[in-house]
Amino acid sequence: MAMYRKLGKKSDQRKALLRNQVTQLIYHGKIKTTEARAKEVRKIAEHLITIAVKEKDNFEEVKVMAKVADKDKDGKRIKEVVDGKKVTKYHEEEKTIKKDLPSRLHARREMLKVLYPVVEVPAEAAGKKRATKKVDLTDKLFSEYAPKYADRKGGYTRIVKIGQRKGDGALEVILELV
Repeated sequence: MAMYRKLGKKSDQRKALLRNQVTQLIYHGKIKTTEARAKEVRKIAEHLITIAVKEKDNFEEVKVMAKVADKDKDGKRIKEVVDGKKVTKYHEEEKTIKKDLPSRLHARREMLKVLYPVVEVPAEAAGKKRATKKVDLTDKLFSEYAPKYADRKGGYTRIVKIGQRKGDGALEVILELV
């Protein structure tokens, strides 16, 4: 007997499908898929959330000096001429950052093995690369989902059956985070 569902796919295709669906579930909060796929995605997603809950407070805040570009009233960088070249003018600023402790760093890297990178494109700037923004899903797991599910002991997802698909009759469900 198999330990997991094969979903009618070769192993590389199956892994890519499951990674994509887990990524979309964490990004959007719910996905529409077949029942068999949802049960497999649920296992992976709940494991990631469990890791995030365990490691949510495992960091230290560190103060660092950072170089920050000076900007004018329009938000553009101020340039100055040094040795005949235009160079951006900087000033130093003290900032507080979160530094992961080793176990949280390991958890973050384990999550990144599963999650695909997500790029957010605003609707008004569609087609423009400059307006795109990378979304850090591991940070979303640690900062948004971990505090939300801190007092739960598993059961972070819900499967709602919505009926059979018209084409092949497969049972479709909505998999959502509780």
